Amino acid sequence: MMIIVATNYLIGIDEVGRGPLAGPITVGAVAAKGSTKFLRGIKDSKKLSPRQREEWLRKIKTWNLKHGTLSMVTASIEAATIDKIGIAAAARLAVMRCLQKLIADHGLPAKYLKILLDGGLYAPAVYQHQKTIIKGDEKIPIIAAASIVAKVTRDRKMKKLHTKFPIYQFDLHKGYGTKLHQAAIREHGLSVLHRRTFCAKLI
Repeated sequence: MMIIVATNYLIGIDEVGRGPLAGPITVGAVAAKGSTKFLRGIKDSKKLSPRQREEWLRKIKTWNLKHGTLSMVTASIEAATIDKIGIAAAARLAVMRCLQKLIADHGLPAKYLKILLDGGLYAPAVYQHQKTIIKGDEKIPIIAAASIVAKVTRDRKMKKLHTKFPIYQFDLHKGYGTKLHQAAIREHGLSVLHRRTFCAKLI
């Protein structure tokens, strides 16, 4: 059962792309002022089809246009940085960038933000009102919304990258370590999009 949390500035944060062999890790953040009842019925992005995720993203955007009480941003950390600092640090960096964007672009007051994060995500310590919730994307509607924003953003990016690197078929597996993707790596080697630290056993 989803838990609905009410606050003046409530932010849900989730990430996608922690495990792929290629492409970025992407964090999505959705900030709501006031009620999040319009998110009733939303699900974690992993439990939705691509079409359902797109429909929810349109619903979120439409709500914002009509009511102006919602903001959403994403931040992606590319493969080279992931290799340099590690995936956990890359996720934290993306979280920080999302919060900075919300504050800078939408004028959200940092000291009044209540931040709910999924799984092992954490915001910088300066954000005192934060809580990390295991399986938060299944329990908290605004975290589920953030998971959808992140997932759709990353999937779209991987489809675009497919046009530049068609031999890897990123449009099909989005960089995850499927048999198809592993076979392409063994045949063609690594591209600049690949996380070398994740692909060590394949080359």
